[in-house]
Amino acid sequence: MKRSILIFSLLLMAALLIVACGGQATPTTAPAVATEAPPAKEVPPAEATTAPAPPESAMGAFAASKGMTELANAYGGQYKGTVVTMEGPFTDNDAVKFDASVKAFEDATGIDIQYTGSKEFEASITIKVDGGSPPDIVDFPQPGLLANMVRKGQVVDLGTVIPAAWLQENYSQAWLEMGTMEGITAGIWARANGKSLVWYPKKEFDAAGYTIPQTWEELMALTAEIAADGDAPWCVGIESGAATGWAMTDWIEETMLRTTSLENYDKWVTGALKFDSPEVRNAVKYVTDIWFNDAYVYGGRGAIPTTSFGDAPKPMFEAPPKCWLHKQGNFITTFFPEGLEAGVDYDFFYLPGIDPAYGDPVLGAGDIYAVFNDRPEVRAAIQYFSTGDSVKGWVEAGGAISPHRDASLDWYQDPVSRNVAVILQNATAFRFDGSDLMPGAVGAGSFWKSMTSYVSGSIDLDTALGDIDASWPAQ
Repeated sequence: MKRSILIFSLLLMAALLIVACGGQATPTTAPAVATEAPPAKEVPPAEATTAPAPPESAMGAFAASKGMTELANAYGGQYKGTVVTMEGPFTDNDAVKFDASVKAFEDATGIDIQYTGSKEFEASITIKVDGGSPPDIVDFPQPGLLANMVRKGQVVDLGTVIPAAWLQENYSQAWLEMGTMEGITAGIWARANGKSLVWYPKKEFDAAGYTIPQTWEELMALTAEIAADGDAPWCVGIESGAATGWAMTDWIEETMLRTTSLENYDKWVTGALKFDSPEVRNAVKYVTDIWFNDAYVYGGRGAIPTTSFGDAPKPMFEAPPKCWLHKQGNFITTFFPEGLEAGVDYDFFYLPGIDPAYGDPVLGAGDIYAVFNDRPEVRAAIQYFSTGDSVKGWVEAGGAISPHRDASLDWYQDPVSRNVAVILQNATAFRFDGSDLMPGAVGAGSFWKSMTSYVSGSIDLDTALGDIDASWPAQ
Protein backbone atom coordinates (compact mmCIF):
# COMPACT_ATOMS: atom_id res chain seq x y z
CA MET A 1 0.00 0.00 0.00
CA LYS A 2 2.80 2.40 1.00
CA ARG A 3 4.59 1.56 -2.23
CA SER A 4 1.50 2.41 -4.31
CA ILE A 5 1.14 5.77 -2.54
CA LEU A 6 4.85 6.51 -3.19
CA ILE A 7 4.50 5.75 -6.89
CA PHE A 8 1.38 7.91 -7.14
CA SER A 9 3.19 10.79 -5.39
CA LEU A 10 6.12 10.56 -7.80
CA LEU A 11 3.80 10.57 -10.84
CA LEU A 12 1.97 13.62 -9.46
CA MET A 13 5.24 15.50 -8.94
CA ALA A 14 6.35 14.69 -12.48
CA ALA A 15 3.07 16.04 -13.86
CA LEU A 16 3.45 19.26 -11.93
CA LEU A 17 7.01 19.64 -13.27
CA ILE A 18 5.80 19.21 -16.83
CA VAL A 19 3.21 21.93 -16.29
CA ALA A 20 5.84 24.23 -14.78
CA CYS A 21 8.17 23.71 -17.74
CA GLY A 22 5.37 24.48 -20.13
CA GLY A 23 4.66 27.73 -18.25
CA GLN A 24 8.30 28.88 -18.69
CA ALA A 25 7.76 29.16 -22.41
CA THR A 26 5.46 32.20 -22.00
CA PRO A 27 7.10 35.67 -22.11
CA THR A 28 5.41 36.87 -18.93
CA THR A 29 6.76 34.08 -16.75
CA ALA A 30 10.28 33.73 -18.21
CA PRO A 31 11.85 36.62 -16.26
CA ALA A 32 10.39 35.38 -12.99
CA VAL A 33 11.81 31.90 -13.50
CA ALA A 34 15.22 33.31 -14.44
CA THR A 35 15.44 35.60 -11.41
CA GLU A 36 14.19 33.00 -8.98
CA ALA A 37 16.62 30.31 -10.10
CA PRO A 38 19.29 29.77 -7.44
CA PRO A 39 22.81 30.89 -8.35
CA ALA A 40 24.09 27.34 -8.30
CA LYS A 41 22.05 26.58 -11.40
CA GLU A 42 23.61 29.41 -13.43
CA VAL A 43 26.28 27.17 -14.96
CA PRO A 44 28.20 28.65 -17.93
CA PRO A 45 28.23 26.75 -21.21
CA ALA A 46 30.61 23.81 -21.35
CA GLU A 47 33.10 25.58 -23.65
CA ALA A 48 33.46 28.47 -21.18
CA THR A 49 34.67 26.12 -18.44
CA THR A 50 37.35 24.57 -20.67
CA ALA A 51 40.88 25.30 -19.36
CA PRO A 52 43.08 27.63 -21.46
CA ALA A 53 45.07 25.89 -24.20
CA PRO A 54 48.33 24.52 -22.79
CA PRO A 55 51.59 26.10 -24.02
CA GLU A 56 52.34 23.16 -26.30
CA SER A 57 49.03 23.61 -28.06
CA ALA A 58 49.74 27.30 -28.52
CA MET A 59 53.20 26.48 -29.87
CA GLY A 60 51.72 23.92 -32.22
CA ALA A 61 49.25 26.46 -33.58
CA PHE A 62 52.06 28.99 -33.95
CA ALA A 63 54.19 26.47 -35.84
CA ALA A 64 51.31 25.66 -38.18
CA SER A 65 50.73 29.36 -38.84
CA LYS A 66 54.37 29.70 -39.94
CA GLY A 67 54.30 26.66 -42.19
CA MET A 68 56.46 24.48 -39.92
CA THR A 69 54.39 21.35 -40.42
CA GLU A 70 56.62 18.89 -38.58
CA LEU A 71 56.91 21.14 -35.53
CA ALA A 72 53.12 21.45 -35.41
CA ASN A 73 52.81 17.67 -35.73
CA ALA A 74 55.34 17.20 -32.94
CA TYR A 75 53.24 19.27 -30.55
CA GLY A 76 50.32 17.13 -31.63
CA GLY A 77 52.17 14.07 -30.30
CA GLN A 78 52.86 12.43 -33.66
CA TYR A 79 56.56 11.76 -32.94
CA LYS A 80 56.30 10.74 -29.30
CA GLY A 81 58.96 8.19 -28.34
CA THR A 82 61.43 9.15 -31.08
CA VAL A 83 65.04 10.21 -30.54
CA VAL A 84 67.05 13.04 -32.11
CA THR A 85 70.80 12.82 -31.60
CA MET A 86 72.98 15.93 -31.40
CA GLU A 87 76.71 16.54 -30.96
CA GLY A 88 78.66 19.69 -30.28
CA PRO A 89 81.04 21.48 -27.92
CA PHE A 90 78.72 22.00 -24.93
CA THR A 91 80.19 20.40 -21.80
CA ASP A 92 79.97 20.96 -18.05
CA ASN A 93 77.64 23.89 -17.17
CA ASP A 94 76.91 24.62 -20.83
CA ALA A 95 75.65 21.07 -21.28
CA VAL A 96 73.43 21.38 -18.22
CA LYS A 97 71.94 24.65 -19.47
CA PHE A 98 71.32 23.22 -22.95
CA ASP A 99 69.50 20.20 -21.52
CA ALA A 100 67.38 22.48 -19.36
CA SER A 101 66.56 24.72 -22.33
CA VAL A 102 65.08 21.85 -24.38
CA LYS A 103 63.26 20.06 -21.56
CA ALA A 104 59.95 21.87 -22.20
CA PHE A 105 60.07 20.80 -25.85
CA GLU A 106 60.85 17.21 -24.90
CA ASP A 107 58.05 17.10 -22.33
CA ALA A 108 55.51 18.59 -24.74
CA THR A 109 56.39 16.48 -27.78
CA GLY A 110 57.79 13.24 -26.38
CA ILE A 111 60.88 13.66 -28.58
CA ASP A 112 64.11 12.85 -26.74
CA ILE A 113 66.96 15.18 -27.76
CA GLN A 114 70.18 13.40 -26.83
CA TYR A 115 73.09 15.86 -26.86
CA THR A 116 76.67 14.62 -26.62
CA GLY A 117 79.22 17.31 -25.87
CA SER A 118 82.99 17.01 -26.16
CA LYS A 119 86.00 19.27 -25.75
CA GLU A 120 87.47 17.36 -28.70
CA PHE A 121 84.37 17.97 -30.83
CA GLU A 122 86.21 19.64 -33.72
CA ALA A 123 88.58 16.70 -34.05
CA SER A 124 85.93 13.97 -33.82
CA ILE A 125 82.97 15.24 -35.82
CA THR A 126 84.70 15.14 -39.21
CA ILE A 127 85.60 11.49 -38.65
CA LYS A 128 81.98 10.61 -37.88
CA VAL A 129 80.51 12.54 -40.80
CA ASP A 130 83.08 11.26 -43.30
CA GLY A 131 82.56 7.76 -41.94
CA GLY A 132 78.85 7.88 -42.74
CA SER A 133 77.61 7.87 -39.13
CA PRO A 134 76.77 11.48 -38.33
CA PRO A 135 74.40 12.51 -35.54
CA ASP A 136 71.06 13.96 -36.64
CA ILE A 137 71.98 17.54 -35.76
CA VAL A 138 75.44 19.01 -35.26
CA ASP A 139 76.12 22.15 -33.25
CA PHE A 140 79.02 24.01 -34.91
CA PRO A 141 80.82 26.84 -33.12
CA GLN A 142 82.93 27.15 -36.29
CA PRO A 143 81.00 27.89 -39.50
CA GLY A 144 84.21 27.20 -41.41
CA LEU A 145 84.14 23.57 -40.29
CA LEU A 146 80.53 23.29 -41.41
CA ALA A 147 81.41 24.85 -44.77
CA ASN A 148 83.84 22.00 -45.44
CA MET A 149 81.01 19.49 -45.06
CA VAL A 150 78.66 21.58 -47.19
CA ARG A 151 81.19 21.48 -50.02
CA LYS A 152 81.22 17.68 -49.73
CA GLY A 153 77.43 17.53 -50.03
CA GLN A 154 77.00 16.03 -46.57
CA VAL A 155 74.54 18.57 -45.15
CA VAL A 156 70.74 18.78 -45.53
CA ASP A 157 69.60 22.05 -47.14
CA LEU A 158 67.41 23.66 -44.49
CA GLY A 159 65.76 25.66 -47.24
CA THR A 160 63.76 22.48 -47.82
CA VAL A 161 62.98 22.09 -44.11
CA ILE A 162 62.20 25.54 -42.69
CA PRO A 163 60.01 28.01 -44.61
CA ALA A 164 62.08 30.87 -46.03
CA ALA A 165 59.47 33.42 -44.97
CA TRP A 166 59.84 32.39 -41.34
CA LEU A 167 63.65 32.56 -41.46
CA GLN A 168 63.51 36.04 -42.98
CA GLU A 169 61.05 37.10 -40.32
CA ASN A 170 63.02 35.80 -37.35
CA TYR A 171 66.66 36.47 -38.34
CA SER A 172 68.49 39.56 -39.51
CA GLN A 173 70.00 39.47 -42.97
CA ALA A 174 73.50 39.23 -41.50
CA TRP A 175 72.70 35.99 -39.67
CA LEU A 176 70.97 34.56 -42.74
CA GLU A 177 73.96 35.35 -44.93
CA MET A 178 76.34 33.69 -42.48
CA GLY A 179 74.15 30.57 -42.55
CA THR A 180 74.14 30.39 -46.36
CA MET A 181 76.95 28.33 -47.86
CA GLU A 182 77.43 27.09 -51.40
CA GLY A 183 73.96 28.35 -52.30
CA ILE A 184 72.07 26.42 -49.61
CA THR A 185 70.80 27.20 -46.13
CA ALA A 186 73.45 25.19 -44.33
CA GLY A 187 72.32 25.92 -40.80
CA ILE A 188 70.37 28.15 -38.45
CA TRP A 189 71.76 30.17 -35.56
CA ALA A 190 70.70 29.05 -32.10
CA ARG A 191 72.85 31.09 -29.72
CA ALA A 192 74.96 34.24 -30.08
CA ASN A 193 77.86 35.57 -28.09
CA GLY A 194 79.24 39.07 -27.84
CA LYS A 195 83.01 38.76 -27.39
CA SER A 196 84.25 42.35 -27.13
CA LEU A 197 83.82 42.43 -23.35
CA VAL A 198 86.20 42.88 -20.42
CA TRP A 199 84.98 41.44 -17.11
CA TYR A 200 86.03 42.66 -13.69
CA PRO A 201 85.17 42.11 -9.99
CA LYS A 202 82.94 45.15 -9.58
CA LYS A 203 82.78 45.44 -5.79
CA GLU A 204 86.55 45.27 -5.32
CA PHE A 205 87.21 47.28 -8.48
CA ASP A 206 85.07 50.16 -7.22
CA ALA A 207 86.56 49.95 -3.74
CA ALA A 208 90.07 50.20 -5.21
CA GLY A 209 89.11 53.42 -6.97
CA TYR A 210 89.72 52.12 -10.49
CA THR A 211 87.71 53.65 -13.35
CA ILE A 212 86.31 52.16 -16.53
CA PRO A 213 88.53 52.94 -19.55
CA GLN A 214 86.92 54.53 -22.59
CA THR A 215 89.92 54.31 -24.94
CA TRP A 216 92.74 51.86 -25.55
CA GLU A 217 95.19 54.36 -24.05
CA GLU A 218 93.08 54.46 -20.88
CA LEU A 219 92.92 50.65 -20.84
CA MET A 220 96.70 50.41 -20.94
CA ALA A 221 96.97 53.12 -18.25
CA LEU A 222 94.62 51.06 -16.04
CA THR A 223 96.75 47.98 -16.73
CA ALA A 224 99.88 49.81 -15.63
CA GLU A 225 98.12 51.22 -12.56
CA ILE A 226 96.99 47.79 -11.33
CA ALA A 227 100.49 46.39 -11.92
CA ALA A 228 102.00 49.31 -9.98
CA ASP A 229 99.67 48.43 -7.09
CA GLY A 230 101.36 45.01 -6.99
CA ASP A 231 98.66 42.89 -8.65
CA ALA A 232 98.38 41.13 -12.01
CA PRO A 233 95.96 43.18 -14.14
CA TRP A 234 94.91 40.42 -16.54
CA CYS A 235 93.55 36.88 -16.11
CA VAL A 236 94.46 34.89 -19.24
CA GLY A 237 94.19 31.21 -20.14
CA ILE A 238 93.90 29.43 -23.50
CA GLU A 239 93.88 25.73 -22.62
CA SER A 240 90.79 23.94 -24.02
CA GLY A 241 91.68 20.34 -24.77
CA ALA A 242 91.98 19.74 -28.51
CA ALA A 243 90.72 23.30 -29.06
CA THR A 244 93.55 24.91 -27.07
CA GLY A 245 94.46 28.28 -28.51
CA TRP A 246 91.08 29.58 -29.59
CA ALA A 247 91.11 32.26 -26.89
CA MET A 248 94.34 33.67 -28.35
CA THR A 249 92.76 33.88 -31.80
CA ASP A 250 89.88 35.91 -30.31
CA TRP A 251 92.30 38.54 -29.07
CA ILE A 252 93.95 38.83 -32.49
CA GLU A 253 90.56 39.16 -34.17
CA GLU A 254 89.63 41.93 -31.74
CA THR A 255 92.78 43.89 -32.48
CA MET A 256 92.44 43.28 -36.22
CA LEU A 257 88.98 44.91 -36.15
CA ARG A 258 90.43 47.85 -34.24
CA THR A 259 93.57 48.47 -36.30
CA THR A 260 92.59 47.88 -39.92
CA SER A 261 89.57 48.15 -42.20
CA LEU A 262 86.60 45.81 -42.32
CA GLU A 263 87.58 45.06 -45.92
CA ASN A 264 90.97 43.84 -44.75
CA TYR A 265 89.36 41.79 -41.99
CA ASP A 266 87.10 40.11 -44.56
CA LYS A 267 90.06 39.46 -46.87
CA TRP A 268 92.00 37.96 -43.99
CA VAL A 269 89.14 35.59 -43.17
CA THR A 270 89.02 34.34 -46.77
CA GLY A 271 92.80 34.02 -47.16
CA ALA A 272 93.19 36.99 -49.53
CA LEU A 273 95.17 38.83 -46.82
CA LYS A 274 98.01 36.65 -45.54
CA PHE A 275 98.77 36.05 -41.90
CA ASP A 276 102.33 37.08 -42.65
CA SER A 277 101.27 40.64 -43.48
CA PRO A 278 101.91 44.01 -41.80
CA GLU A 279 98.24 44.24 -40.77
CA VAL A 280 98.23 40.92 -38.89
CA ARG A 281 101.66 41.46 -37.37
CA ASN A 282 100.51 44.83 -36.05
CA ALA A 283 97.39 43.26 -34.50
CA VAL A 284 99.44 40.53 -32.82
CA LYS A 285 101.76 43.11 -31.25
CA TYR A 286 98.87 44.77 -29.41
CA VAL A 287 98.12 41.40 -27.84
CA THR A 288 101.68 40.44 -26.93
CA ASP A 289 102.35 43.86 -25.40
CA ILE A 290 100.02 42.60 -22.66
CA TRP A 291 100.47 38.85 -22.71
CA PHE A 292 104.26 38.74 -22.83
CA ASN A 293 104.70 41.15 -19.93
CA ASP A 294 104.87 38.92 -16.85
CA ALA A 295 103.81 41.82 -14.65
CA TYR A 296 100.56 42.12 -16.60
CA VAL A 297 99.32 38.49 -16.54
CA TYR A 298 98.47 36.30 -13.57
CA GLY A 299 101.08 33.54 -13.53
CA GLY A 300 103.06 35.22 -16.29
CA ARG A 301 103.33 34.29 -19.95
CA GLY A 302 104.31 30.72 -19.11
CA ALA A 303 100.98 29.98 -17.40
CA ILE A 304 98.80 31.07 -20.32
CA PRO A 305 98.96 27.88 -22.46
CA THR A 306 98.24 25.57 -19.51
CA THR A 307 95.47 27.57 -17.80
CA SER A 308 91.97 26.48 -18.84
CA PHE A 309 89.95 29.25 -20.43
CA GLY A 310 87.12 28.46 -17.99
CA ASP A 311 89.38 28.64 -14.94
CA ALA A 312 91.21 31.78 -16.05
CA PRO A 313 88.73 34.33 -14.60
CA LYS A 314 88.28 32.61 -11.23
CA PRO A 315 91.21 34.34 -9.46
CA MET A 316 89.27 37.61 -9.94
CA PHE A 317 86.90 36.42 -7.24
CA GLU A 318 89.42 35.47 -4.60
CA ALA A 319 89.85 37.71 -1.56
CA PRO A 320 91.68 39.82 -2.45
CA PRO A 321 91.53 39.44 -6.26
CA LYS A 322 94.63 37.86 -7.83
CA CYS A 323 93.82 39.48 -11.19
CA TRP A 324 91.34 42.12 -12.23
CA LEU A 325 90.50 42.03 -15.95
CA HIS A 326 89.40 39.20 -18.22
CA LYS A 327 88.46 39.57 -21.89
CA GLN A 328 85.92 36.99 -22.96
CA GLY A 329 82.44 36.51 -24.43
CA ASN A 330 79.26 36.74 -22.40
CA PHE A 331 79.12 32.95 -22.03
CA ILE A 332 82.04 33.06 -19.58
CA THR A 333 79.66 33.83 -16.70
CA THR A 334 78.77 30.13 -16.84
CA PHE A 335 82.25 29.44 -15.44
CA PHE A 336 82.16 32.03 -12.67
CA PRO A 337 81.92 30.71 -9.10
CA GLU A 338 78.37 30.11 -7.90
CA GLY A 339 76.59 32.67 -5.79
CA LEU A 340 77.89 35.79 -7.52
CA GLU A 341 75.45 38.55 -8.37
CA ALA A 342 75.67 40.26 -11.74
CA GLY A 343 76.10 44.00 -11.46
CA VAL A 344 77.23 43.67 -7.84
CA ASP A 345 80.02 41.09 -7.67
CA TYR A 346 80.98 41.37 -11.33
CA ASP A 347 80.37 43.54 -14.34
CA PHE A 348 81.94 44.24 -17.72
CA PHE A 349 82.92 47.06 -20.03
CA TYR A 350 83.30 47.23 -23.78
CA LEU A 351 86.83 46.51 -25.05
CA PRO A 352 87.79 49.99 -26.33
CA GLY A 353 88.71 50.78 -29.88
CA ILE A 354 92.33 51.39 -30.83
CA ASP A 355 92.27 53.53 -33.96
CA PRO A 356 89.37 56.02 -33.98
CA ALA A 357 89.14 55.59 -37.74
CA TYR A 358 87.63 52.13 -37.20
CA GLY A 359 85.02 53.13 -34.63
CA ASP A 360 83.67 50.74 -32.00
CA PRO A 361 83.45 47.32 -33.64
CA VAL A 362 82.07 44.24 -31.93
CA LEU A 363 83.37 40.73 -32.42
CA GLY A 364 80.76 38.03 -32.10
CA ALA A 365 80.25 34.33 -32.40
CA GLY A 366 77.51 31.79 -32.07
CA ASP A 367 76.33 28.24 -32.53
CA ILE A 368 74.99 27.20 -35.92
CA TYR A 369 72.95 23.98 -36.04
CA ALA A 370 73.08 21.82 -39.17
CA VAL A 371 71.09 18.71 -40.07
CA PHE A 372 72.62 15.49 -41.41
CA ASN A 373 69.69 13.06 -41.26
CA ASP A 374 66.29 14.02 -42.68
CA ARG A 375 63.46 12.51 -40.63
CA PRO A 376 60.19 14.10 -39.42
CA GLU A 377 61.28 14.33 -35.79
CA VAL A 378 64.61 15.85 -36.84
CA ARG A 379 62.76 18.43 -38.93
CA ALA A 380 60.59 19.24 -35.93
CA ALA A 381 63.63 19.76 -33.71
CA ILE A 382 65.48 22.04 -36.12
CA GLN A 383 62.31 24.04 -36.73
CA TYR A 384 62.03 24.48 -32.97
CA PHE A 385 65.63 25.71 -32.79
CA SER A 386 64.73 28.46 -35.26
CA THR A 387 62.47 30.01 -32.59
CA GLY A 388 63.49 32.17 -29.68
CA ASP A 389 61.56 29.85 -27.39
CA SER A 390 64.28 27.22 -27.90
CA VAL A 391 66.88 29.36 -26.13
CA LYS A 392 64.62 31.24 -23.72
CA GLY A 393 65.54 29.08 -20.75
CA TRP A 394 69.24 29.50 -21.42
CA VAL A 395 68.87 33.28 -21.79
CA GLU A 396 66.98 33.41 -18.50
CA ALA A 397 69.63 31.27 -16.79
CA GLY A 398 72.43 33.48 -18.11
CA GLY A 399 75.32 32.84 -20.49
CA ALA A 400 73.48 33.11 -23.80
CA ILE A 401 72.24 35.79 -26.17
CA SER A 402 69.44 34.95 -28.58
CA PRO A 403 69.91 35.82 -32.27
CA HIS A 404 66.17 35.37 -32.85
CA ARG A 405 64.00 38.39 -33.47
CA ASP A 406 61.14 36.90 -31.46
CA ALA A 407 63.32 36.91 -28.32
CA SER A 408 62.47 39.49 -25.67
CA LEU A 409 64.82 41.69 -23.64
CA ASP A 410 62.61 40.79 -20.67
CA TRP A 411 64.12 37.30 -20.76
CA TYR A 412 67.49 38.62 -19.58
CA GLN A 413 67.34 38.33 -15.82
CA ASP A 414 70.31 40.55 -15.02
CA PRO A 415 71.49 43.93 -16.31
CA VAL A 416 74.80 42.48 -17.47
CA SER A 417 73.31 40.07 -20.01
CA ARG A 418 70.78 42.65 -21.12
CA ASN A 419 73.57 45.16 -21.72
CA VAL A 420 75.48 42.63 -23.83
CA ALA A 421 72.44 42.36 -26.08
CA VAL A 422 72.28 46.15 -26.29
CA ILE A 423 75.99 46.36 -27.21
CA LEU A 424 75.39 43.94 -30.07
CA GLN A 425 72.54 46.14 -31.26
CA ASN A 426 74.55 49.39 -31.03
CA ALA A 427 77.85 48.27 -32.55
CA THR A 428 79.16 50.54 -35.31
CA ALA A 429 80.40 47.38 -37.01
CA PHE A 430 79.89 43.68 -36.33
CA ARG A 431 82.02 40.84 -37.56
CA PHE A 432 81.84 37.15 -36.81
CA ASP A 433 84.74 35.41 -35.10
CA GLY A 434 87.40 35.15 -37.82
CA SER A 435 88.76 31.73 -36.95
CA ASP A 436 85.22 30.35 -36.97
CA LEU A 437 84.75 31.58 -40.55
CA MET A 438 88.07 30.29 -41.86
CA PRO A 439 88.40 26.80 -43.33
CA GLY A 440 88.48 24.23 -40.54
CA ALA A 441 92.11 23.30 -41.26
CA VAL A 442 93.07 26.88 -40.44
CA GLY A 443 90.47 28.32 -38.08
CA ALA A 444 90.12 25.19 -35.93
CA GLY A 445 93.61 23.90 -36.73
CA SER A 446 96.81 25.75 -37.53
CA PHE A 447 95.65 29.14 -36.20
CA TRP A 448 94.97 27.65 -32.76
CA LYS A 449 98.04 25.41 -32.69
CA SER A 450 100.59 27.86 -34.06
CA MET A 451 99.48 30.68 -31.79
CA THR A 452 99.66 28.34 -28.79
CA SER A 453 103.19 27.35 -29.76
CA TYR A 454 104.11 31.00 -30.18
CA VAL A 455 102.73 31.92 -26.75
CA SER A 456 104.55 28.99 -25.14
CA GLY A 457 107.79 30.13 -26.78
CA SER A 458 108.42 26.94 -28.73
CA ILE A 459 108.32 28.81 -32.08
CA ASP A 460 108.78 32.45 -33.07
CA LEU A 461 106.22 34.71 -34.76
CA ASP A 462 107.75 34.30 -38.23
CA THR A 463 107.38 30.52 -38.01
CA ALA A 464 103.83 30.72 -36.58
CA LEU A 465 102.53 33.02 -39.31
CA GLY A 466 104.29 31.08 -42.05
CA ASP A 467 102.90 27.76 -40.83
CA ILE A 468 99.34 29.13 -40.79
CA ASP A 469 99.63 30.49 -44.33
CA ALA A 470 101.04 27.18 -45.52
CA SER A 471 98.08 25.28 -44.07
CA TRP A 472 95.49 27.21 -46.09
CA PRO A 473 93.60 24.88 -48.46
CA ALA A 474 94.13 25.45 -52.17
CA GLN A 475 91.61 27.93 -53.55
